[in-house]
Amino acid sequence: MKKVLFFLLTFLLLAVPALAYKYVVIETNYGDITVELDEERAPQTVANFLTYVDTNHYNGTIFHRVIKDFMIQGGNFSAEMVPKKTRAPIKNEATNGLKNLRGTIAMARTNVVDSATSQFFINLKDNGFLDHRDKSPRGYGYAVFGKVIKGMDVVDKIGVSQTHTFKRFRDVPVEPVVIHAIKRTEAE
Repeated sequence: MKKVLFFLLTFLLLAVPALAYKYVVIETNYGDITVELDEERAPQTVANFLTYVDTNHYNGTIFHRVIKDFMIQGGNFSAEMVPKKTRAPIKNEATNGLKNLRGTIAMARTNVVDSATSQFFINLKDNGFLDHRDKSPRGYGYAVFGKVIKGMDVVDKIGVSQTHTFKRFRDVPVEPVVIHAIKRTEAE
């Protein structure tokens, strides 16, 4: 009986940390990026992101905004800069304590605090000015919900793409950086 109890407790202790994380692979024409999502600290944001993943929303979208030494942003536009229809905006979870450090993934939004839908960005460097500071619209911050665990070289390659103004959009890569798909995966 003690052995069974020991194995059960050991299993539970080992399983609990794994339950707090989910993983996705962002498949691009530049290579793959594996991301660990922090469901424990950003539950609504991760659920929202995975809904877009599971409905294939990201398939065929591009990283439409690339700013060297800052971030790469994608998740809603085609190569022709045509937006996809999105779900309702979600609550901003920037108060979760996660910081906008190099390699983290966060939700993009407008000047409205709770306006994030499908767009996300990956930080190319530590961007502390994007972290939550206070409850004002300027200080609320951008909700980090995971981090790159494999493929940061791909992120960096995308991050130095030559950009231009396309239609009314600035910082658009000249050569489209296509997100072929984002798929759930197991831990690396």
